[in-house]
Amino acid sequence: MTKKFTPTPHDAVFKQFLSEKETAKDFFDIWLPDEIKALCDLESLKVESGSFIYADMKNYQSDILYSVSKTKGSGYLYLLIEHQSTPDKLMAWRLCYSMAAMQKHLEAGHKELSMVFPILFYCGEKSPHPHSTDWLDCFSGRDIAEKIYTKPFKLVDVTTLDDGEIMQHKRMALLELIQKHIRRRDMTELVNEIVKLLSYHYYNDNQVITMFNYLIQEGNTKKPMEFITEIAKKSEKHEGAFMTIAQKIEEIGLKKGIQQGKLEGLKEGMQKGKLETQLEIAKQMLITGMDRQVVMKFTGLNNDEISNLFKDEG
Repeated sequence: MTKKFTPTPHDAVFKQFLSEKETAKDFFDIWLPDEIKALCDLESLKVESGSFIYADMKNYQSDILYSVSKTKGSGYLYLLIEHQSTPDKLMAWRLCYSMAAMQKHLEAGHKELSMVFPILFYCGEKSPHPHSTDWLDCFSGRDIAEKIYTKPFKLVDVTTLDDGEIMQHKRMALLELIQKHIRRRDMTELVNEIVKLLSYHYYNDNQVITMFNYLIQEGNTKKPMEFITEIAKKSEKHEGAFMTIAQKIEEIGLKKGIQQGKLEGLKEGMQKGKLETQLEIAKQMLITGMDRQVVMKFTGLNNDEISNLFKDEG
């Protein structure tokens, strides 16, 4: 449990003074850097409620948050004063965490982040303030932290990768290839690439099953079962995975469809005319993780019939 913050007399008198607009204006006029002060219309200074600070942060912070209109352009920025009477080695990080609380700003409906300028007001017994004001010094390896946190984040954009390059990405190749092309109008053009990747010892059966369920649910292929059957026919590996996807289907005449790559074989098993058969197919498809709507589409069962499948169990 986080230790509850107990305000000290130092905090109380600070907040009493700085909650007054004219006092706060003088504070910022004195202590804001000139380039930041030039952006602020201090006449518009307003103390914000605590709604922008997350509840768990209140446990260790004694701060006041202000909003101020910009002198140029529209919008406003925030000024944050943190009062401290006991030095904290990680205070630079705490102030960054305060700025991260501006998620509340986005939740209020704004589409862009607003700048937050933090100031630490220190009146501790140790003098001068004994710790760094650069949050990167809070890391044990500042040089690495600086490389990570002062540059744009690393982007892996599979939509721009060449398929040939993707095919060289070993165990990531199947995921990258499918997610790059998942909205493609005709996924059948990727059959050979998928079969080739499945021929390697890269993927376990759970991964293959998950991928095929994903293809059925999210892919744009007009005939998803025919597409999957074609892959199953050409693939020499993961027979167990393909049988799991089909499950009891092979017992009711659909094994032929999987082995021969004929959609007609799959449809034949589904269209035998017996409700019991359709129900069994649907049940096994649901067990393997297929989406409910997909199961209804391929079995022809309605929502009530699907809902009744597991009523007699446990």
